[in-house]
Amino acid sequence: MTFPLRPLLRSTAAALVLACGVAAVPAVAAQELKIGYVNSDRVLRDAAPAKAAQAKLEAEFGKRDKDLNDAALRLKAAAERFEKEQPTLAESERSRRQRELVEQERDLQRKRREFQEDLTQRKNEELSTVVERANRVIKQIWEQEKYDLILQDAVFASARVDITDKVIRALNSGGAAK
Repeated sequence: MTFPLRPLLRSTAAALVLACGVAAVPAVAAQELKIGYVNSDRVLRDAAPAKAAQAKLEAEFGKRDKDLNDAALRLKAAAERFEKEQPTLAESERSRRQRELVEQERDLQRKRREFQEDLTQRKNEELSTVVERANRVIKQIWEQEKYDLILQDAVFASARVDITDKVIRALNSGGAAK
């Protein structure tokens, strides 16, 4: 009676691989991963550089916004006045004033669009500066505290791994300045 050697070798090799894998599990488990999480929305809302950027934008665009709102109020008052006076106006006067109101409305819409585009562009510029600084702070924390992984904007994260406050404090104290 002969005993087949190949199946035995295969099963021995599989057992050896399995044994090595099981032996490696405690080594991996003993080596804890250090993971951190940063809530970007909170950083961009609560950090001093983000608040300073917002104040800068409000100062830069506040007057222009007020002027546009004032122009809209004047246009509304002119339209209401036209509606009241329309029945008593001559046809040529009615047409002229109606054209003026349409032109003023078009001009106001164009100015609002330009305002919104300018504001969006400046907001992106200011926020990108804050984001760059925050990323430098996060990298410093990663290097100094020897994190294996730092995530931004996770679906769920435990307060145990949340380092958002640490990032905000570092930004507020001038960490990773330009």
